[in-house]
Amino acid sequence: MTSPSLPAHAAAGRRRGAAAALAGVVLCVLGGCGGGGGGGGDSDPDEALLGGTTTVFNASALAFGFPLANLSAERSDGFFVGNSFFRSNWVTAPSSTTGRNGLGPLFHAASCSACHPSDGRAAPPAAPELVSPGLLFRLSLGPDVDGRPLPDPVYGPQLEPDAILGVPPEGRIEVTYVEEPGTYADGTPFSLRRPTLTPRDLAYGPLHADAQLAPRIGPSVFGLGLLAAVAEPTIVALADPADANGDGISGRVNRIVDGQGGPGRLGRFGWKASQATLHEQSAAAFFHDIGLTSEMFPNQGCSAPQIDCAAAPDGGSPEVGEDVLGPLVFYMHTLAPPGRRAPTEPQVVRGRVLFGSIGCAACHRPSLVTGELAGFPELSNQTIRPFTDLLLHDLGPGLADGVVDREASGSEWRTPPLWGLGLQAAVNGHTFLLHDGRARDAAEAILWHGGEALASREGFRNLTADDRAALLAFLGDL
Repeated sequence: MTSPSLPAHAAAGRRRGAAAALAGVVLCVLGGCGGGGGGGGDSDPDEALLGGTTTVFNASALAFGFPLANLSAERSDGFFVGNSFFRSNWVTAPSSTTGRNGLGPLFHAASCSACHPSDGRAAPPAAPELVSPGLLFRLSLGPDVDGRPLPDPVYGPQLEPDAILGVPPEGRIEVTYVEEPGTYADGTPFSLRRPTLTPRDLAYGPLHADAQLAPRIGPSVFGLGLLAAVAEPTIVALADPADANGDGISGRVNRIVDGQGGPGRLGRFGWKASQATLHEQSAAAFFHDIGLTSEMFPNQGCSAPQIDCAAAPDGGSPEVGEDVLGPLVFYMHTLAPPGRRAPTEPQVVRGRVLFGSIGCAACHRPSLVTGELAGFPELSNQTIRPFTDLLLHDLGPGLADGVVDREASGSEWRTPPLWGLGLQAAVNGHTFLLHDGRARDAAEAILWHGGEALASREGFRNLTADDRAALLAFLGDL
């Protein structure tokens, strides 16, 4: 699936502001915005509005693909231009499609939407012999002096399973699973699947002996502009690296240092918060995933043994200019989060209370307030409910991949936002979660938590069946 086609989506966009506003008014009139207790026991009068006044109320298969509800018609054109760049496949150079040629020579996918279907979350491969366009594999020999992962000397920073005609693909990673049984405190059994990664069909010999594989699923991309708008002091104030308050939670910021001196820029995007801005993240994705150069990544990145790669034609220098990257980044900023559907349903209310009482809200913060984001008044000064603190947390050895990324250790992960979780099945047709898709549903994702989240995991495991169902109903309403 891809984002909605432009004509239908454009028409919907022209109507979205009034519809969303009316939905919010009706919701409040009926009592749907009020109370309900919460992650920390607070009362939130507008908790259905996950993105503040940017929220769109749509529960269909297109739920993640709408522009901000408060985006004016005049500014919508930029959204739709960016949407077209996000959806369209890039092609091999030379081509008559000069604005979208230059694919590869080595690549993982031909479009952004291949890794983020319908602006949502990708799934792992359905069988070991298959390759999922939404699951990629980073390579690291350890950190460099700035904390960046050192690439494999032959295969680079990411294994590319596809290539243009005449260039050998680098190879693929076979994913298999071992089931690990467990039991809830009430005796109900569960099983978690632990992935095993095996390199196959490597075109240039074995990986370096020290290479570590880091699987990464393409996450949903809506609401990112709101996360970009959260002021740095707000995020830093949530950090407690030495656990000064003694609650067992020691969230840390990830600082991005590029040899420029100073404290480094605050990372907030990516599984380990290793990207500071959506501009950087988009340019990196174009380069690593689609094989497109830009001012930030000017060289093709073919290693010495990859002779055919180096000799392949390119799509210009750079292949992606600001005329493409600019609209795409605007699109990434202006994708709206969906609203909640049943925040006052009794089981959901009960689940929200339990979410706080077992400690989930310590990292999955129920609300944040955005600051002023230049060029985006729609995103500024919003009370949002992404259920993240944008900090790094150590989740223990069970989820560790051993890869250091800037200041993130091999067992630290940025708290992923939970908004839209309950619509993932409707939009993307699956419920796989975590950074590599190993969890088949929200319950398994919770049960994989360790480290700082161990107490919350055990709190969940010790709930009654009815209380587990209530907590999962709350997550399903996000």
